[in-house]
Amino acid sequence: MSDMTATMLERIAKDDIKFIRLQFSDLMGQPKNVAIPVSQAEKALTDGIGFDGSSIEGFVRIEESDMILKPDPATYTILPWRPAESRVARFICDVHTANGQPFEGDPRYVLKRVLADAAKDGFVFNTGPELEFFLFKMVDGKPTTEFQDTGGYFDLAPTDLAEHV
Repeated sequence: MSDMTATMLERIAKDDIKFIRLQFSDLMGQPKNVAIPVSQAEKALTDGIGFDGSSIEGFVRIEESDMILKPDPATYTILPWRPAESRVARFICDVHTANGQPFEGDPRYVLKRVLADAAKDGFVFNTGPELEFFLFKMVDGKPTTEFQDTGGYFDLAPTDLAEHV
């Protein structure tokens, strides 16, 4: 067992994790995941976890369906919305073919190749998510589909009722 695997297993045990979500994305960027019990964490970190790639739109045909998810330890995160008594963590994974090669259609692999090419030319490429959300009115404690206010980008109160959110 590698030092990295041992360190991650210690951290998972210390965090009292019960399940792990192995996340990846499809060709359209839609997040997908395979959930495993914590008892499979060592296998996931050393060998990866197999999954049916033909079930993911645009990945592979049924004849090539055996694929492997390999967790990236740097992406370990506890999912904060899960109850403490059944804590769940997640790793973002790299997708590999059955023979252990990176899957050419894995968006993460494509990004890594683009980053390497850009670095050869002296460029640094930074990416990150842009999180957006809407606030809806509540009626009798239940959400509706009516927006909280009529404010748009850069508006102030009183048009933007959610100015302090």
